[in-house]
Amino acid sequence: MNRRDSKGGNHASSDLVIIVGFLAGCVAKALLHTNLSITWTIVLGIVGSIVGGAVTHLFSPPTGGGRFHPAGLIVSILGAILVLYLWHKFRLQLPRG
Repeated sequence: MNRRDSKGGNHASSDLVIIVGFLAGCVAKALLHTNLSITWTIVLGIVGSIVGGAVTHLFSPPTGGGRFHPAGLIVSILGAILVLYLWHKFRLQLPRG
């Protein structure tokens, strides 16, 4: 069931982005043995999804005019791993707050 907000947006798609982001972030941080808060885990997963989705769309666009690629979660995890790896490679620090 799709819910719409007062501006006509779709809550189901934003919920899905957060859930996929959380899953991708959890897998990436577990594989690279990193401790992150739940907020940064979700942010990592969403950024990884964007990176992975952009790369996937360059080499293999979705068929039938779809917006999402069938291997979305796998590519999101790989993108999150890449983002986390580069984050540590350049020794960037997470903001405290």
